[in-house]
Amino acid sequence: MFIPVRGRNLRRRLVQLNIGLVLFGLGIALMLQSGLGLPPWDVLHQGLTAQFGLTVGIWSIIISFAVLLLWLPLRERYGIGTLLNGVVIDLAVLVIPEPETIVVDALMLIGGILLIGLASGMYIGANLGPGPRDGLMTAVARRGLSIRVTRWGLEIVVLISGILLGGTFGVGTIAFALFIGPIVQFFLPRWSIDTGRPEDAWDHPAR
Repeated sequence: MFIPVRGRNLRRRLVQLNIGLVLFGLGIALMLQSGLGLPPWDVLHQGLTAQFGLTVGIWSIIISFAVLLLWLPLRERYGIGTLLNGVVIDLAVLVIPEPETIVVDALMLIGGILLIGLASGMYIGANLGPGPRDGLMTAVARRGLSIRVTRWGLEIVVLISGILLGGTFGVGTIAFALFIGPIVQFFLPRWSIDTGRPEDAWDHPAR
């Protein structure tokens, strides 16, 4: 059930994991500060808040634990990356200023989506455990679908659920749902590090 913190290229994997997590947090912060729309999972968190109270942050934690339970029948392994994912998001929001023009808004949105895609490929490719939501994506993708198709499917289902619950979204949400799958599909095989275990390799053809 757990990914051992050992194997080939361990030092490089640990460095890549932490760089990926930092970049992921920066990407989310850029999207939040752009004001052009939240990623689909955060639309879901917002919708749950509207229906049942609590805060978006608390619902994010609750959904994370629920998604981790879904890993069990899919036999996805937990790792240190599962526990560390998203630590820097709040800090990044504090240091990234809100943009003052729509052009800067758009650039921050595009940069955020690209960073999240790159970062996902980096920290998942380190094979030290993906975050809860990305772990669900990789578990499904290992059963034959491409990362692109799997990500699209999950993001669209989550987005529709969030909207029906009362969550709000913008052009950034749509752009994220459409483009994050192909971006992760592009970066993941390029950042996948050999651990000596065949099941850790990502060599799915683009589909």
